[in-house]
Amino acid sequence: MTETTVLALYGLLVLLTILLQATGAMQQLGMGYLMSSRDEHRTVKGMTARLGRALDNSVVAMALFAPAVLLLVATDKTGNGSLLATQVFLLARVVYLPAYIFGIVGVRTLAWLFGFATTIILYLMAL
Repeated sequence: MTETTVLALYGLLVLLTILLQATGAMQQLGMGYLMSSRDEHRTVKGMTARLGRALDNSVVAMALFAPAVLLLVATDKTGNGSLLATQVFLLARVVYLPAYIFGIVGVRTLAWLFGFATTIILYLMAL
């Protein structure tokens, strides 16, 4: 496994999150509304709303994580430490998603913190 493989796996996790959120939105709001211009604002509730917030957070995490990984690869600074950091990031995000969906607050926060901390570590490794 390489750092870019972990990046690709995280991309797939974000895509899965999009599909889950869209499926929930379709059930709550209906396909007609989702295909419309959405001039009338409607909101989703419960698990689907949490999925939306988890998706927003996941996209921000991707926007920070991907450049760090690509910098490490481009500058040939990858190694066991950077691979471990990317794997911890991915594991943290895998834990984060269901923790957010099911409202497990302490676990969600801890998983977010691990993912964020490993992203910082990756940038420091790239320096």
